[in-house]
Amino acid sequence: MSLDMFSLKGRVALLTGASRGLGLAMAEALGKAGATIVINSRDAKQLATAVDKLKAMGIAASYQAFDVGDEAACIRAVADIVRTQGRLDILVNNAGMNLRHALTEFPTADFDAVIAIHLRGAFILSREVLKHMVPAGWGRIINTVSATVRLGRATVSAYTAAKGGLDAMTRQMAIEFATKGVT
Repeated sequence: MSLDMFSLKGRVALLTGASRGLGLAMAEALGKAGATIVINSRDAKQLATAVDKLKAMGIAASYQAFDVGDEAACIRAVADIVRTQGRLDILVNNAGMNLRHALTEFPTADFDAVIAIHLRGAFILSREVLKHMVPAGWGRIINTVSATVRLGRATVSAYTAAKGGLDAMTRQMAIEFATKGVT
């Protein structure tokens, strides 16, 4: 088996929540496989530092600072990446946050904020990148979920609900778009 089959040379990847931690590690791995990387978070300073680290490894990288909970910002970011890079082949929906409260004390605004980042943002970004992936006949969307989807955990009802919704949306997208070259 040739390692070329794992090459991402010529591909462009957007990774949300990627200024540090798991997101940055995924960006590094995709970049080492040859992809051009665009990382995202809300913190431009952290993103600039992360891009410098990726570039020092020889990875073509840039960043887009925006809040994935902001629909207009998501739409602008995807359009900008396609305009500047000529394509967008891979989306990793990794941005996240967690607010902890007992369910009986969980403020609706906090619940909405967690859903907006984990589920709504992933929906909007997926919808927007699919508009480019489907005509190209190739694309990959990776959504990070959590074991809490099946196991549950006290004080994280919004997080669990958001990740459960994302898990279901991932399966739905796989069924809807696999025949179009997008997995």
